[in-house]
Amino acid sequence: MLHAAPIRTSRRGLVAGLAVVLLIGCVATVFGQFVPVLGGPVCGIVLGLAAGVAVPRLRSHHLDGGYEVCSKQVLQASVVVLGTGLSLRQVAQVGSSSLPVMLASLSVALGGAALIGRWLRVGRDVRTLIGVGTGICGASAIAASTAVMRPKKADAAYALGTIFVFNVIGVLTFPAIGHLLGMTGESFGLWAGTAINDTSSVVAAAYGFGDGAGDHAIVVKLTRSLMIIPITIVLAYLTARRAASSSPGGPSTVRIPLRQVVPWFLVGFVVAAAVNSIGVIPTGWHRGLSRIGTFGITLALTAIGLSMRPAQLRRTGLRPLLLGAILSVLVASTSLAMQALTGTL
Repeated sequence: MLHAAPIRTSRRGLVAGLAVVLLIGCVATVFGQFVPVLGGPVCGIVLGLAAGVAVPRLRSHHLDGGYEVCSKQVLQASVVVLGTGLSLRQVAQVGSSSLPVMLASLSVALGGAALIGRWLRVGRDVRTLIGVGTGICGASAIAASTAVMRPKKADAAYALGTIFVFNVIGVLTFPAIGHLLGMTGESFGLWAGTAINDTSSVVAAAYGFGDGAGDHAIVVKLTRSLMIIPITIVLAYLTARRAASSSPGGPSTVRIPLRQVVPWFLVGFVVAAAVNSIGVIPTGWHRGLSRIGTFGITLALTAIGLSMRPAQLRRTGLRPLLLGAILSVLVASTSLAMQALTGTL
């Protein structure tokens, strides 16, 4: 009987935390539908942070259990669900001329994040997340990376905020620049698909450009999203390696479990994409599954926002935002240069 009360309190806190996240996550999803450029996930982390500031009791340790479940298990499960919207066949559909552009843009984003981020004295996790978000697919890539890296919540929030800023800038400026350069619908679709981050922003910019750019941009963007697989595996390995290095005897004496290098949710992501590739998942289900996956990501980021403190963001400073600006320009320029070199511009 002496142990019953703490258990009940813990369970009550878990349920209460989940309820808070669900409520705010639903509000964020509605906001995201009215403002697609923002999207539910970004609204979730902003509203979560704002709610925590406005109502300090929402940051009580009593609710941490529910927040932890959403920011970890729900996040990982949502990444798996998002895999159902991808098709391994689309890699071939994009064509050999598009892959060099895609790989070059990704290399510039990741390499630039490491080198320029270190030069700007941006923290390792922040610069890695900004690089992954810029190079692959914005919030989804940051979410997948967060699941294996376990960065500070403020680091993930700052990376998401940075990506969001340049998503909006991309939507507003890319169509005008594309017309100024006399780009075709296909070349603009390739540019938008490789240089703008979140899928919703790619769609907004490409369909805003017109000339059939939207359909091509979506295929390029979804193919680019598959890069989550190798990048997340590498990040999982490096994270496990660093953890092993801090143990007695160093990394040479520690065996890194395979599950840490290839986490379950990434295996599920690949299986989901493979199942979708062979046509097992009906086309009519894709929209619903995408919404479920995005809603899960929104809940996870809402939980992260609720757990944060504004002081953590203030300490980060403006350097990550500068890094995001530099990377965005470099990736957009690289995509255009590669198209010129390969004759697709």
